[in-house]
Amino acid sequence: MRELRNIIYNENHSDICTLDIYLPEEDGLHPVFVYFHGGGMEGGSKEDPSDLIHITSKGIAFVSVEYRKYPQAKFPEFIEDATKAIAFVKEYGKTHNLFCEMYVGGSSAGAYLAMMVYFNRHYLNQYGMEPEEVKGWIFDAGQPTVHYNVLRERGLDSRLVRIDEAAPIYYVDHEVDATSQSKLLFITADNDMPNRLEQTRLLLKTMELFQYDMSKVEFQLMEGYNHCSYSILELVIDFIRIEIKNSIIAKDQHLG
Repeated sequence: MRELRNIIYNENHSDICTLDIYLPEEDGLHPVFVYFHGGGMEGGSKEDPSDLIHITSKGIAFVSVEYRKYPQAKFPEFIEDATKAIAFVKEYGKTHNLFCEMYVGGSSAGAYLAMMVYFNRHYLNQYGMEPEEVKGWIFDAGQPTVHYNVLRERGLDSRLVRIDEAAPIYYVDHEVDATSQSKLLFITADNDMPNRLEQTRLLLKTMELFQYDMSKVEFQLMEGYNHCSYSILELVIDFIRIEIKNSIIAKDQHLG
């Protein structure tokens, strides 16, 4: 495994906005998984997901991103950082001839960031990108409604359920082009944070009502677990490898 550590992706916040890239030993273009750590947008660090680094042994590059957090940051600055990191990785990979397909995801607060970037197209559109340019998105235990710490920032009870511009589910308001839709993986524990599982099911049902291609949407219930008390390593590996295989089959069928 080759490591490229503390690469600055936002010069305006160079003390915080950095990322680490872990590359497989083999040269050539590799699929890359861009990951945002959890911690309620007030804790955690890009060093946290140490087990996910092992996806490099399967020929998949891994990028762990640091972003601005409370109390120094406020909504939507951490989402803006996540978006900028995705755009940076795309250009960095192109410049250095490193990556082919891109996958994006996160756990807990990191999944909330990823969901906001995916469902609110405005963020990636600022960089001339569309969410569909990301081959697959992995949302592990993310909050589909307004994040509890965003509620706290507003001076509200963090237990409240609110759906507005700070909620991923708010942007499920139009039918999507199912032919170009990215593959999506949602992961939630059966004993997750209060209301997290129920809100995830509400998001999935709302997507179905707006005619998302649900054959491209996978839901993994982690039975017997609490919030993020499990490893998503094998789920990520399987998700990406299956998509690579499907891409090869589709390309062969097109050529044939």
